[in-house]
Amino acid sequence: MSDLDLQTTLAALASPIRREILWMLWDSELAAGEIAAAFEVTAGTISSHLNSLVRAGLVVRRVDGTFRRYRLDRAAMEAIRPLLARSGERWTVADDIPERALATASIGEWVTVSVTVGLDRAAAFASFADQERYSAFLGVPVSIDQGRFKAELEWGTQVRGHYEVVAPPELIAMRWDFEDAAPPVPGWQLVGYLRFFALDEGCRVEVHQAARDAEQARFMTSAWSMVLGRFKQYADLKRPTHREKRHKRRPPG
Repeated sequence: MSDLDLQTTLAALASPIRREILWMLWDSELAAGEIAAAFEVTAGTISSHLNSLVRAGLVVRRVDGTFRRYRLDRAAMEAIRPLLARSGERWTVADDIPERALATASIGEWVTVSVTVGLDRAAAFASFADQERYSAFLGVPVSIDQGRFKAELEWGTQVRGHYEVVAPPELIAMRWDFEDAAPPVPGWQLVGYLRFFALDEGCRVEVHQAARDAEQARFMTSAWSMVLGRFKQYADLKRPTHREKRHKRRPPG
């Protein structure tokens, strides 16, 4: 890659909006109008961003009648990704998140984190599939649109990903990534699974998260323990009382 091409590509990746567009195009070919509909900026502004990504060689444009359709050039993303490698500081574990202690965790080839809550399985599943419920327990706005999800945590970390499998009320399979202070650039997504098990009273929620090495595994243990710890706090407040349970079992009339 020439110096000019590299400069153009890095400049294209500097924009948060263009990073969001790359996430949208990771597994979809979309028309310009579909992309513009996801942002609160003008269609002309999105067109300018798309032109920048095309010039940088990261996005391919295809003419389809009166439409302009765009898709991600994954080979180009793989070529540029090593130049964006981040330092080990990305995996630094925060020690001041008390709700992590509410979850039980173990480390192996896969990180497994779990909590038991008083909600039934369907309600627990909906808490991770519905953006309003997810926002309520995580404590920050979560957007879920056609399987794509994003959130910004209160300390500035931005999370992006895609629900690849949604099988209610048992399983959510996802690919996701994060970055501090900016949307992550897609290409090195992490694989994770959310599983929901019905119990006599409530359900158990488990996360199974792939990790590349022990350092990443420790970080994932901490991160998911925080998320499930917050969910347990939320679920315990939503748990029906024994009186409410009896009322629900009472036949109509």
